[in-house]
Amino acid sequence: MLTRRTRTDAGFTLVELLVAVAILAVITVPLANVVIGAFHNTTDTSDRLELSHDAQISSSYFARDVAGVGLRDWAAVNANAVPFKQSVQLNASYDAGGYTCGSSTTSTAVLRLLSDAWQGVPQADPTTDVVAYYLLPAGAVSELHRIKCIGPATTPASDVVLAHNVKPGSLTVTCSSTCESTAVPATISLTFQVTKGSAGDYPITLNGQRRQQ
Repeated sequence: MLTRRTRTDAGFTLVELLVAVAILAVITVPLANVVIGAFHNTTDTSDRLELSHDAQISSSYFARDVAGVGLRDWAAVNANAVPFKQSVQLNASYDAGGYTCGSSTTSTAVLRLLSDAWQGVPQADPTTDVVAYYLLPAGAVSELHRIKCIGPATTPASDVVLAHNVKPGSLTVTCSSTCESTAVPATISLTFQVTKGSAGDYPITLNGQRRQQ
């Protein structure tokens, strides 16, 4: 005796497929937004960390440099003290005031700090240490460089990039008194903005206080 097998369909109907597609769309869209947002936040955080790191490095160098600023006038020694000479230079060339650090190819320094170079041994007429901060273009932004010449050497002993992605035209120098005076200012500040990607503009202010009186 012949029997007829009952035929079963193991697939999905068109209606079921449409419902599944609709459910997937409802789930996928917000999930994609979450993933994209996570990547965006990661990039933003990374950019801010990089800018913050530059701020910390710059601040450390600047505070130390300002603490030691002060060029004494050893030719004008009196009974009470040795007076200062002008120790701060703004928008200075590599050989401003007769104190050479670098060469004719060295960019104009937004700030130069001068101090006596004792070389570990006190002397009647020490040579001069020069620290210069200058900007070097790097595409649409600039890099803040710091060079130092340990007198009497005129070739920089070091050239360090303190901050990347500096906005051109944003850098200013302020002093507690007249910057370029024989009365060396007690405090000096260097302010600028850095910018990168989604982090946007990040203001940095470097502060330094002169140690010697």
